[in-house]
Amino acid sequence: MPKTEEIKCTNDDCEMDMFENRYTYDVPEDLTLDDLVCPYCAETEGLERIEL
Repeated sequence: MPKTEEIKCTNDDCEMDMFENRYTYDVPEDLTLDDLVCPYCAETEGLERIEL
């Protein structure tokens, strides 16, 4: 089953508290959190994984 992550944006001006990222089976092995963008504010810095 593909991996799912919960991610929060730490930008103080962003209204989104968290989003879920669902990977497909063909995601490159070297993909990191630095490659993602907040879907609300388009921030590329300050994204953090929510550890359960």
